[in-house]
Amino acid sequence: MSIIDNINKAFDHRVRLGIMSVLVVNEYADFRKLKELLDVTDGNLASHARALEQAGYITVQKQFIGRKPNTRYMATTQGKNAFQDHIDALEALIRKNT
Repeated sequence: MSIIDNINKAFDHRVRLGIMSVLVVNEYADFRKLKELLDVTDGNLASHARALEQAGYITVQKQFIGRKPNTRYMATTQGKNAFQDHIDALEALIRKNT
């Protein structure tokens, strides 16, 4: 198995990479915070979050705070492990080529 085999296609887009980067260092992040941090549209964030959720890398919790809907995202253990493996593979690839 080569180093590149450990690079995870689920994280190949900057928005998904950003979502996971935020979620592995925070217990959770809500939709508004992720949108602000990543500077993306509602639809863009929603579609990338959905892809990560379908892969089992994040969970989504929808609730109301007062009368306002709130969507909260959390990284799963599987997601944290997959993301760490991805980062490790990228670092190994960089080390190999320097």
